[in-house]
Amino acid sequence: MLLRTLLIVSVFLINGLSYGQDLDFSNAVIIPHGNSERLQKYATILHEELTKRVEKTFPIQTKAKRTQSSILLTQFEDIPSLPKNWRKLLNEVQPMPDEGFKVIIDNTSTNPNAIIIGQDDRGLLFGIGHLLRKMNWAKDQLLLSKAIEKSSSPKSPIRGHQLGYRPKTNAYDAFTVDRFDQYIRELALFGSNSIEIMPPRTDDDFTSRHMTIPAIDMIGEQSRIADELDLDVWMWFPNMEDDYEDPQTRTIELTQRKDVFASIPRLDHLFVPGGDPGDLEPDVLFDWLEEVATKLHRFHPNAKIWVSPQVFKPTKAWFDRFFYHVNQKYDWFGGVVFGPWVKIPLPELRQLTDASLPIRRYPDITHNLSSQYPIPEWDLAMAMTLGRESINPRPIDQKTIHNSLAQYANGSLSYSEGTNDDVNKFIWTDQEWNPETEVIETLRDYSRFFFGPEWTDAAANGFLAEEKNLQGPLLSNTSISQTLAQWQDMEKRADAKLMSNFRFQMGLIRAYFDAYIQQKLLFETQQEQKAQNALHRAEKEGSLNSIKVATAFLNEQMADPYIAQLKHRCLELADALYNSIGAQLTVNPHGAASGRGNFIDNLDVVLNDAPWLLANLNDIKKETEEKQRLEKIAQLLNRTNPGPGGFYDNFGQGKSWERILKPIEWSQDPGGLYGPRESFGVGLRGQEWVHEIQAVGFGGTATPLAWMNQVTTLYDTPLIINYDQLNPEVSYKIRIAYTGRFRAKMKLTTDDGHLIHDYIRTGIKPLYEFELPASSYSDGNLVLQWTCSEGERGSQVAEIWIIPNP
Repeated sequence: MLLRTLLIVSVFLINGLSYGQDLDFSNAVIIPHGNSERLQKYATILHEELTKRVEKTFPIQTKAKRTQSSILLTQFEDIPSLPKNWRKLLNEVQPMPDEGFKVIIDNTSTNPNAIIIGQDDRGLLFGIGHLLRKMNWAKDQLLLSKAIEKSSSPKSPIRGHQLGYRPKTNAYDAFTVDRFDQYIRELALFGSNSIEIMPPRTDDDFTSRHMTIPAIDMIGEQSRIADELDLDVWMWFPNMEDDYEDPQTRTIELTQRKDVFASIPRLDHLFVPGGDPGDLEPDVLFDWLEEVATKLHRFHPNAKIWVSPQVFKPTKAWFDRFFYHVNQKYDWFGGVVFGPWVKIPLPELRQLTDASLPIRRYPDITHNLSSQYPIPEWDLAMAMTLGRESINPRPIDQKTIHNSLAQYANGSLSYSEGTNDDVNKFIWTDQEWNPETEVIETLRDYSRFFFGPEWTDAAANGFLAEEKNLQGPLLSNTSISQTLAQWQDMEKRADAKLMSNFRFQMGLIRAYFDAYIQQKLLFETQQEQKAQNALHRAEKEGSLNSIKVATAFLNEQMADPYIAQLKHRCLELADALYNSIGAQLTVNPHGAASGRGNFIDNLDVVLNDAPWLLANLNDIKKETEEKQRLEKIAQLLNRTNPGPGGFYDNFGQGKSWERILKPIEWSQDPGGLYGPRESFGVGLRGQEWVHEIQAVGFGGTATPLAWMNQVTTLYDTPLIINYDQLNPEVSYKIRIAYTGRFRAKMKLTTDDGHLIHDYIRTGIKPLYEFELPASSYSDGNLVLQWTCSEGERGSQVAEIWIIPNP
């Protein structure tokens, strides 16, 4: 017992939480005092969370014996009714802002006391959360330090997360009522004051094989759970029909909404997106919402309706009418939501919206690409394998994204598709509470609370390391092997309980996955280079022989036992996550929706240009003449060669980004509404590759990897690329690869007004060639500018060749 106590104290010191004496609360009782109807609920939460960690009972009593320590739970207004000894101790406590709390550790008597005072119900709950996050514990041991004393209140009034019980999510649809109860509780203990639920009918299937109860019943349970904790309940409710001017449609839709509103005990806010899905003209939208408000208020009289200007192809006329209605300040209107695919940057949105109306952010913390805040300049191999919705701790990025725009909004409820973004949720909540909070503090709280004090620094740094895994070229990223070593060390020391903890499993699987993909990319890059070397010898050794050798290199499979072991561990951990929380990391056997978190399915994705090379080599073999085969092999090897004195850029590679004009730094524009960002997906006529990045396009044929990502600007933001050191005495032509899922209507001009090409609809074919006017680079500099026509989603360019004419 002494050894265990010394261990806890040493961990306390290492984490910087202790100054002076650590006080033993191992035999403390919980004393709730006050008149709040939620007081007993909160006391039970503290009791349960302490019991499951310390593995001993902390009784709830009306008072403590003289020989007992106590944890007093009360509210500011109830201090005057406390016994005299407590009142004397708390006579200098001042009122706090709404949702504020004060935690006091009293060591003036033989048996120390902890006091948690809330300004209101929520404040008391958040104070309990603070104690649970900062305490140190082990089996039969609970130590509290004066260092955890704190008085705090939140900066942002809106702090929460979307928890949609629908098949499209990567885990929520497998949650039981008890699992949601615990998950919502944990969010609240870290400072969340809201959750957002979804109606049974959205842009998704009605049910899935994972659902434990019908959706209509689960949202009632989610609402009940939140109400018991005094959390606001929001509902994301898109308009799914085509014609809301049709009276019959409205009648049917209003009946559906009435049934949903009646099924949930609490609903404070209704969020209706302007689009994605449900694009409506603003006049129709607001007229319809007034009818919805009538049904809403029948069951939830004080609920407000919020709207986002979220529409895929917006026009100035659409926005003019939208803000006309917003600024009428209808009595049912709650505020404006800034989320994905909102064209207007948040600072401008704030200016266009009446200052008295609140703005809520709807940050996409769940997606890596094709999203509001994509990973900047991400390596293609990682994008192809981790995909859009992998386990994605990005703590430092999330703090930057939050703080860059926090001043323009009243808080946020995040857009989430499951548990893959779990770390990001807690970062956002902490930043909404206090944007000065350091990321490492949140990660230490997270690790201490969910894993235990002995894991505080190890796990916190492990999550930071996994964010570094996402940064820079994968082949040269030295963080990845170090990250795996860190997590493997934790894995060796973890007991069965920790190994079954889904949050630990998520950190572990990412470390193994990243290491495997790096090793796979290294092998396949080497094989492609060997194949190209063989093709370079074609003229000497014969085309057919060189093709045979190159094909063998491209088809060769990895045989390294270590790499195979990494892959096997990924599969084992995917099964473990499915068993622990129903996380769906594969379509088969776990039943994921394709492209929705099933990144383990991408373990075997080809990461080099083998599909495109093999397809071309197969065609070359069919040529009957050696001369023709050699010529086509040369063309294949020289695909990117612009010729002597020419220029070539692949905008999936970081070096080429040096040519791109960035009017504002990423840290100030993480959503890329003012400047360029990276996009992925070849683009296929009649189909958009949104969720899965595949080297297929334009007629279903294999394409070069270079066509799989692009430099992109959104909407009418110009894309500007600069070339210098052109020779004014030489004539040039420009070849451009237009790929990407937008397939926008774009035109290309130079900075001095020369038209290279007028508006063309991209996505029909990949390559275009145009002559460059000599006057556009008379000083040796060529500045190219792409713009879209109104209503388009953005400009996208994959490759550029500046080719001297013969």
